[in-house]
Amino acid sequence: MRQLNPNISDPQNVSKISRRSFLRHSLAAASTLVTPYFIPAKALGRDGLAAPSERIVLAVIGHGPRGRYDLSVMLGEKDIQFVAVCDVQRSRRMQAKEMVDNHYGSRDCVMYRDMFEVFGRSDIDAVLIATGDRWHALASILAMKAGKDVYSEKPCGMTIREIQALTEAVHRYGRVFQAGTQRRSQENFQYAVYLAQSGILGQLHTLHASVYVPRRTYDWLAAEPEPPQEECDWDRWLGPSPWRPYNRRYIEGRWRGHYDFEGAANFLDWGAHTLDLCQWANQSDHTMPVEYEANESGIVGRYANGVKLICDFLPDPFGDRSPQYRTSTGTCPVRFIGTEGWVETGDNGQIVLSNNLAKTQQRKFKKPGTSAAGHGRNFFDCVKSRALPVCNQNVMRRSHIACYAAELSWELARKITFDPVQERFVGDAEANRRISRATREPWSFNV
Repeated sequence: MRQLNPNISDPQNVSKISRRSFLRHSLAAASTLVTPYFIPAKALGRDGLAAPSERIVLAVIGHGPRGRYDLSVMLGEKDIQFVAVCDVQRSRRMQAKEMVDNHYGSRDCVMYRDMFEVFGRSDIDAVLIATGDRWHALASILAMKAGKDVYSEKPCGMTIREIQALTEAVHRYGRVFQAGTQRRSQENFQYAVYLAQSGILGQLHTLHASVYVPRRTYDWLAAEPEPPQEECDWDRWLGPSPWRPYNRRYIEGRWRGHYDFEGAANFLDWGAHTLDLCQWANQSDHTMPVEYEANESGIVGRYANGVKLICDFLPDPFGDRSPQYRTSTGTCPVRFIGTEGWVETGDNGQIVLSNNLAKTQQRKFKKPGTSAAGHGRNFFDCVKSRALPVCNQNVMRRSHIACYAAELSWELARKITFDPVQERFVGDAEANRRISRATREPWSFNV
């Protein structure tokens, strides 16, 4: 049996037999005895599920809309089991528990308000981090320090420094990390990248990534009576963000686009996907663009190899360019253009090709769809094998930092130059001051 948690934070636990190991040996011993007890087929893995000793045991941290989606998709996997849910809001904890218990046909899922109690459980192998953006990096780092593998929703941090700290923690604690940029696991995006990397499009020269027009708010909503801590732990909801008085509109979604709660304005909402796919198509997972300059219709970046990256502001995904760029590929589209043609795809799962490639390549793509289930599956396989997932910490680091740099050119309203090796802005003290932010005590990224 593999050891899923080799880096146990409590040294005294090393010599202890794990719950799953105990169960495995107990069931083996029981098979040699005449016993009146009934062992359900589900417990032995005979209903299509993996046996308990072979399952990856998980907890979900944060159960908002995205957490609910991720949990619903992951529950379909036969070799995992969610045993705990955690959220600072009681209503969301109860929703998550009901979802898990209904799936497994039991009442065993445990609810937590404090994520540290979850991290302290030695039987949990991995966690799904689906909190608000302000918590993603710190919760991931604390989970890995406690010996857990991590699947984190994007954006994985609020600043360049948070992304660096998160990546360093993955290596320090020897954990498996997957960023929730699931489009790398969807067939239509994979096929588009294949066309770009294989040379079928010719020499790549322009990459289009659709993004939201960045928005940034700094408002301070009027104070409202704070609810009981058990109903909503406001201090824990804020986490490392600056303190402010409670207002229910924050927890209902008003945090989005706010400087204190969302990194890179809202640029990373889609940029984490579309810019990441451009990185992949350009075979640039080891680097990122070196120049960025914003204009009214988007942000133009340039790679050291001369390839142009254009982040097109929505709602018109491709700005004011000619009608040939406005195709029906759904939300979050990307387009890769080479000397021999172009390919575009988006969230509706379809592939659109330039006329000269449509006849030869369109029929080769036979799996349109929008399922993100493969991304979680890739993570679980890597938890077992200890291999790098498709959106591992190194891939995430480059694409996320490129997003922060692109958004900063918009915020500063000027061209900026970036050194991908040093991960610093070149000769630009103003931009370099934006690499990190102060965090509220007692939260710190020095862990």
